[in-house]
Amino acid sequence: MCLRKRSGYRPPDLINAKIYTGPIPAERGGELAMGGGRSETSALSGTGGGRGMTTTQNSQRPNACCFCWCCCCSCSWNEEERRRRSRRKRISQDTKMETIPNCEACTKPSAEEIRLWSQSFDKLMRNPAGRNVFREFLRTEYSEENMLFWLACEDLKKEINKSAIEEKARSIYEDYISILSPKEVSLDARVREVINRKMQDPTPHAFEDAQLQIYTLMHRDSYPRFLSSNIYKSLIHGGSRTSSES
Repeated sequence: MCLRKRSGYRPPDLINAKIYTGPIPAERGGELAMGGGRSETSALSGTGGGRGMTTTQNSQRPNACCFCWCCCCSCSWNEEERRRRSRRKRISQDTKMETIPNCEACTKPSAEEIRLWSQSFDKLMRNPAGRNVFREFLRTEYSEENMLFWLACEDLKKEINKSAIEEKARSIYEDYISILSPKEVSLDARVREVINRKMQDPTPHAFEDAQLQIYTLMHRDSYPRFLSSNIYKSLIHGGSRTSSES
């Protein structure tokens, strides 16, 4: 008897067989699309379907480095940036002289005095109220140390006691000149060299060159932005309303 008849074997119907057109299994997709034995690495340099399949699969894999950066760095940076913007918004929404902290003792400036601050940087810096307002603006730009250093130098110039001069000079150096200080001001190498020599026997004018350099920096860099800031504009508008009411 024929073995095929005893075992119930039926040959495949190759003529009427249907071709499978469904999705290719994921674990064999790369191999089938690339034609058998080609690896995923070689597909990167090939053409056609193999490249598209490899790119799609790689794009679906999470990038561990990007994920860590997002969670550890990006999110914390965004949170810090939101806090900074929120603080600047509170300061700039409706600034009045009463909201500016009096870092120096001063009287409330008139509307005319506030307008004079826009004529020259010297007029702003000669006015105690003007310095207070400008210092508050520098705080929003995280450069308040420039004004603090300038004020400390002005205070040192008034000192006549030898021991007090040495103590204040050392304090100024540690707070604003030392590279280890978080409030270090931006000075060039030449000025730092001059300061280091003068610190061997400090005088009331030991930081004169550095003070001039920081004054120039505030004048050229921060002062133009101050005049166009909401802080100054609010004071101008507030002073104008006060003048019209009186």
